[in-house]
Amino acid sequence: MAHVIASSECWTFTGGTSEFEVAATTVRELIAGLDARYPGLGDFIDKRMAFAIDGEIHQDAWFSAIGPESEVYLIPKIGGG
Repeated sequence: MAHVIASSECWTFTGGTSEFEVAATTVRELIAGLDARYPGLGDFIDKRMAFAIDGEIHQDAWFSAIGPESEVYLIPKIGGG
């Protein structure tokens, strides 16, 4: 299972819980798994969060691979123009 660490922006949905173990092989599966536990979190993550998977940052990464021992950080997306 992937180890997920969420930034404080997600805590409203999780009641302050910041670390999770999630069975997922892609970011899409990870979002769905977290949304099943914490309704509304999936949509929030999809719109507002980027992912650091094993130290590499991904934005809009639905199909990025997640290994069984991966460490995934949910971080705010960086905006700009």
